[in-house]
Amino acid sequence: MSALSSDRPVQLVESTPAADPAPLGLAGFALTTFLLSGHNASFIPDLIWVGPAIFYGGMAQFAAGMWEFRNRNVFGATAFSTYGGFWMGLGLFITLGVVTKNWFTGVGPHNIDNSVAWFLFAFAVFNFYMLIGSMRVNAAVFGVFLTLQITEILLVIGFFNLSHGGTGWWLHAGGWAGIVTAGVAWYTSAAGVWNGVAGRAVLPVGRPFVTESRVAATA
Repeated sequence: MSALSSDRPVQLVESTPAADPAPLGLAGFALTTFLLSGHNASFIPDLIWVGPAIFYGGMAQFAAGMWEFRNRNVFGATAFSTYGGFWMGLGLFITLGVVTKNWFTGVGPHNIDNSVAWFLFAFAVFNFYMLIGSMRVNAAVFGVFLTLQITEILLVIGFFNLSHGGTGWWLHAGGWAGIVTAGVAWYTSAAGVWNGVAGRAVLPVGRPFVTESRVAATA
């Protein structure tokens, strides 16, 4: 008989799931989005968003994504980890490229605007298929990704326009759309906190737009 075999019954012990990290991830995303969008809409000073982008929208949101892996939530893990990386990457780019100018000495602001446009375009592609997936989560989460998709498209147009000597109108429009995005994300975060504390639906998040009908398989 193999040393690895045993006649004893095997007892499977499932560990206790972690607390829902989604409200934290959404809160970090919302606050950082609000600060940057307020700057794009021209009523919040520049660079105040960089610190929160690295530590709150970035690190805290990335950590929420890792805990979503622990909870076996592939959608939440992918969304929070990716946008945590988004904020850390953008904060680092601005710090090194715009503030210190160590990487872009002599390059000029137009190439920086062009770089940010392509950066946002790449994330708009990611956000699009996450938007489709969010239709199976709930209406509030779908609202976050829908408003974010609109924001990213407007900002892509805005930064490409600036890189070619245009005005900042599209960028301002993207800023105001981002403020709406932050508001929807804050609402969804608050719903997760309040509903979790109360043990009931205090703030509604809505039903999924797409549900899978499960039909029992026949032999």
